Amino acid sequence: MNGFVGGFYKISEWIMRLAYINLLWIMFTIMGLGLFGLFPATISMFTVIRKWLMGFDDIPIFKTFWTSYKKEFLKSNLLGLLIMVTGYVLYIDLYFLGRADGFISVIYYPTFLLSIGFILTICYIFPTFVHFDVSVFQVVKNSFLIMLMNPLSTIMMVIGSIAVYMLMTTLPGLIPIFGGSVLAFVIMWSAFLAFTRIERQRQASTSK
Repeated sequence: MNGFVGGFYKISEWIMRLAYINLLWIMFTIMGLGLFGLFPATISMFTVIRKWLMGFDDIPIFKTFWTSYKKEFLKSNLLGLLIMVTGYVLYIDLYFLGRADGFISVIYYPTFLLSIGFILTICYIFPTFVHFDVSVFQVVKNSFLIMLMNPLSTIMMVIGSIAVYMLMTTLPGLIPIFGGSVLAFVIMWSAFLAFTRIERQRQASTSK
């Protein structure tokens, strides 16, 4: 189908996909007792979205999601634990440094910048996890390096995430339908551009 009808069909198809993957994300998060299900479900959602971006439109969504959920359950929870502990430490540091007096208060600004870097790194962590078959600590390291080396993708990711946040706060009824999947799509799409650029650079360097 071409023209308006074809475009409408394509948009409708993507809306249904995103709604379905968001439903699976919520269901499998609850199935894992919330905290223990959140990170495996998120990894599974990014796995499916990555397949779509690679052109595999006809993959069995539920089977792909469930396979990833089982396979990455422990590894993704280890990653989640690392993220939560680091985030908690940075939060406590910022809380107390923001209320400190004297020389020690100077440390607040470097800690704040470190926290921003941590948040931006998190944006790449899930795409990196599903795109590269490496250890948890390599995922974190690679995410940080990719974030630094690809400022355009990082800016697009931030702008896209802000746009999704504004949309969801303006129309909160969309949150249970698209809240997770649309944000994941924006993040994965931006990161995928960075991955493609890195792969092209690697191929160019090896061909010389």
